[in-house]
Amino acid sequence: MLNHRYRPRFWDDDNGLSQLLVPLAFVWNAITKVRMGLGTPWRAPVPVICVGNLVLGGAGKTPLAITLARHLIATGHTPHFLSRGYGGREPGPVRVDPQNHDAGAVGDEPLLLAAVAPTWVARNRPAGARMACAAGADVIIMDDGFQNPSLAKDISVLAIDGGYGFGNQRVMPAGPLRERLGTGLWRADAAVVIGSDATGALNGIHHYCPVHKAHLTPCPDDAIAGKRVFAFAGIGRPEKFYATLRQMGCTVTATKDFPDHHPYMPDQIIQLCEDAAAVDAIPVTTEKDYVRLPNDAKTIIHVLRVELEWTDPAAANQILEKISSDG
Repeated sequence: MLNHRYRPRFWDDDNGLSQLLVPLAFVWNAITKVRMGLGTPWRAPVPVICVGNLVLGGAGKTPLAITLARHLIATGHTPHFLSRGYGGREPGPVRVDPQNHDAGAVGDEPLLLAAVAPTWVARNRPAGARMACAAGADVIIMDDGFQNPSLAKDISVLAIDGGYGFGNQRVMPAGPLRERLGTGLWRADAAVVIGSDATGALNGIHHYCPVHKAHLTPCPDDAIAGKRVFAFAGIGRPEKFYATLRQMGCTVTATKDFPDHHPYMPDQIIQLCEDAAAVDAIPVTTEKDYVRLPNDAKTIIHVLRVELEWTDPAAANQILEKISSDG
């Protein structure tokens, strides 16, 4: 699979290099179609919600999965998360233990999920689902896996980054799409557009499935709000993080981008702190990056926490209506 630590800039628009890769995109899409049609998905004895996306890179899946889990918990359910654990060594199935696991073992996103509900890492999704059910889950929330056919899904929700849309709307490697746009949208039960539609690419997607709107809002933090900050991030679209800091009134003195899921080394942290001190700024990063920092660095690097907020408070109920009516 293409390494999604990097998203080429030519995926953003229609250009010569993208056009040259269109024949390979047809091959990729054909392979994806065949793979998804092979075998019979295993059906868990509890509802399975898949939070996925159509493009490579960050779209807000994890905050959306967390928000849905919190809603389920508030309504009396016992959700467990299921993740592939991208970037981690553990093939699983294994239950994430934040006290004993680090990002190198289970990946960064499972550590964030485990702070909210029991979380399982498993490259074999059905095996992970079986473990979750045996441990008492009455709902399973998959973080990613929309294109994985091994586990049957009762509700599939697409997270869509409003600021990026679908790039040039071409399939990999010619563009960022994991599969053809229409094919993916037709399979979805709902789509959640996170942030405003900056590209106009989202016009018309409501013809495929119900569309809900949300945005990521920073948690109040007097330690960094309105301060001078040196911001660094290794996520799909770090510019979103920098924009959020500016919205908080921060003066972003400098930024440093790293590849998505980047494992930080102690010498890099030392350099980042020195760079921040040189411009009289506070070093700050994202939650997803924070869990990948060496433990000693977590006392000197500030973290910006965000939460997903719905434009319509009834959105979560509408997305999970099938589970509510069945339960």
